[in-house]
Amino acid sequence: MRTMHIAKKLKDWTQVVATVVLVSALAACGGGGDSGSSSSSGSTGSTGGSTGGSAGGSSSSGLPPSPTQQPIAATAANTVAITVAHGVTGVINIPTISVTVCVPGTATCQTINNIQVDTGSFGLRIVNSALNSTMQAGLPISTSTSGGQLAECATFADGYTWGSVRTATVTIGGETTTAAVPLQIIGDKPASTTPSAGCGSGSAENTANDLGANGIIGIGTALYDCGSTCANASTAATYSNYFSCPGGTSCTRTAVPLASQVANPVAKFPVDNNGVIVQMPPIGDNGAASATGTLVFGIGTQSNNALGSAQTFTTDGAGDLTNSVFNGNTVTAFLDSGSNGYFFNDSSLTLCGSNFSGFYCPSGAQTRSITLVGQNSVQAVANIGIQSASTLFGNGTNYAFNDLAGQIGGLAAFDLGLPFFYGRHVYHGFDLRPTGGTQAPFVAYAS
Repeated sequence: MRTMHIAKKLKDWTQVVATVVLVSALAACGGGGDSGSSSSSGSTGSTGGSTGGSAGGSSSSGLPPSPTQQPIAATAANTVAITVAHGVTGVINIPTISVTVCVPGTATCQTINNIQVDTGSFGLRIVNSALNSTMQAGLPISTSTSGGQLAECATFADGYTWGSVRTATVTIGGETTTAAVPLQIIGDKPASTTPSAGCGSGSAENTANDLGANGIIGIGTALYDCGSTCANASTAATYSNYFSCPGGTSCTRTAVPLASQVANPVAKFPVDNNGVIVQMPPIGDNGAASATGTLVFGIGTQSNNALGSAQTFTTDGAGDLTNSVFNGNTVTAFLDSGSNGYFFNDSSLTLCGSNFSGFYCPSGAQTRSITLVGQNSVQAVANIGIQSASTLFGNGTNYAFNDLAGQIGGLAAFDLGLPFFYGRHVYHGFDLRPTGGTQAPFVAYAS
C-alpha cells in the first residue's frame, strides 16, 4: 500500500479479497509513497494445479527456488514480531504488528493489534473504531496554521479515507518515540465533513473491514507522508492532502509544515532510527496457514541489524527503482510489504475469470525475472514465481502466499509485494536529508 506522489498515478494493489472477487487498487494522494487496501474474509476457489515445494529449497516445476533466509527472534528492544494470519477480516498476505499509542505527556495508553506493516507508505494511521473511548477523546487533534482542525484525506482508486490528524507518543517493541508524533485517525470525522473537492471519488474506506486491518504503519524510505508538496503553499493549494476545518467543518486544502505532517514513527525513535528490516520466513509454494517474521529497527546500529552482504540499491525519495527493466521495458519497481501480491503487466500470462478478476491464473507454474536497477547503477536480477490464483485460493485455511500475482493496469510499474519478502531480509533505509542528515534513501535485500 503506497501513498502516491503528486503527479503520479496508481502504483499498486493491496489486500486480496479472498472470498469475493477483486483486489482493490488504491493510491493515497499526497507527497510521497503510494498506498492501498481492500477486504474480505476466508479464501475460496477451485482446487487443482501444481503441487508446491517445501518451504525454502527445491520448488515446483516452473517455479524458481524459494529464498531460505530465516527471521531473527523478536526478543531485542529494536524488534517486534510480524504476523501474517487471518487477522481482522481474513484478508491474505497482510503482515501486522502491535503498536502502543499514548496520550502525550500521560500514562494513558492503548496497544492496538493488527496494524499493517507497509514499506510502501509513510506514517501511522489508525482506524478510529480500534481505539477505546478514552483514547478517542484523549488524543489531541492538531490544528492548521489558520487555527482550524487539521484533517487528512487519502484518496484511493476505489474510494478514500478521511480523518483527523492527531498526536501521540508511539511505542513499538522496546522503542518509543522521543516526543509525540502526528498520525491520522481514520474515520473519526462525520462523513458530512468530507471535502466535496480534493478528496477523490467512490466510497469511503474508513473502517477496519474496509482496510483489512486496524490501521497502517508506513515505514518506507520517506520521513513524512507528503513532504515539500504539502509544506509549500503554492503547491499545497492544488495538491495538499491536508485540510483545515474551522469548527470541525467547512474543510479546505491547506499547507502543512513538515513537523505537523503524518510522520514515519520509526524515524522519531531516539536510536535505531535510520531504517528498518522486514524479515519473513520461507514458506511453501502452495502457501501456509500463517507466517511469523520480525521487524527490526535500525540498519547498522546494533549487532542484530547489520547490512552484511545485502545488495544495496539507492532509490528516489519514495523508495522507487525508476530504471528497472522488465520484458525489455524500463519500469518503476518498488519493494512493498503493503501489497499482498506481485503486480505487473504481462500479456503472456492468463488472467483469472471473474471470480478472481485482476489476478493471473496460468495453467502451470511460471517464473518471471525483473532487473532491479538502483540510482547508484547497482543491478540485480530478481526471479519470482507465479501460480494460479484460483489454485492458491483453493485452500481456504491459508493466508500466506509467496507466488500470488496480478495485473497492475496500464502503468509501467512492477510491484514486488509481500510474496517477495518471504525467505528474505529486506532493508529500507530512510531519506535523512530533509532533517540535515546525509543518508540517501535505499533498499536492499539478502536471501
